[in-house]
Amino acid sequence: MASDSIATAQQVVTRFAPSPTGFLHIGGARTALFNWLFARHHGGKALLRIEDTDAKRSTQDAIDKILEGLDWLGLDYDETPVFQSQRADRHRAVALALLEAGHAYKCFATSEELEAMRAEQRAAKQPMRYDGRWRDRDPGEAPEGAPFTVRLKTPTEGETAIDDAVQGRVTVQNVEIDDYVLLRADSTPTYMLAVVVDDHDMGVTHV
Repeated sequence: MASDSIATAQQVVTRFAPSPTGFLHIGGARTALFNWLFARHHGGKALLRIEDTDAKRSTQDAIDKILEGLDWLGLDYDETPVFQSQRADRHRAVALALLEAGHAYKCFATSEELEAMRAEQRAAKQPMRYDGRWRDRDPGEAPEGAPFTVRLKTPTEGETAIDDAVQGRVTVQNVEIDDYVLLRADSTPTYMLAVVVDDHDMGVTHV
C-alpha cells in the first residue's frame, strides 16, 4: 500500500516514544526514522515522548544517550520532548473520571490471590487474564484501608473494531479483552493508560 493512501486528510502527527530503561538500539532507531520520515513526507509533525514511568529502571543517563543518538541520526522534532512522568496527574485524572463514569472499577485482589488465580489458569491451560472477581462487587466489602488497583471495565459483549492503515479492519471479541490495570496500588499510572492518554492529548494520528 502506498504511503499516500495511508495518510488521511487530517494533518499527520507521529511520535517516537522510547523508554529510558536502556540506550537507543538499532530497532529503536529504525522506529524513530520511520516515524520521522512518514511525518516529513506528509508535511506533518514528528513528536518525541520519553516514556519514563518506570521509575525504578529509568535513568537520566539513558535519556541523555537517547537524545544524543537521535541528534546524531539527524532527526529533529517539532515540539519539545514530552516526559511521561510529568503527566501523572493527568493520567490519574482520566482513570478517576473513568471510575466515576462506571467504565473502571477498584480491584482489591491481593498479589497472593492473583498468583493463585494465574496458577489455576496455567494448570487448566487457560488464557492468563484477570477473572473479574471485583468487577461487580461493592468496594465496601473490602477491608478498611485495603490497597487497590483501578481496572478498566471492558465490555463483555459485542466486539471492538480497529481500522488499521496497514492490516485493514481488525476485529476483536470484547470477551477476549482483559480488564487492564490503569492505576497501580500506589496510584501510579500503567503504560496501558498513559500511552493512550498521551497519544490523544498530543494529537497523534499514526503509530
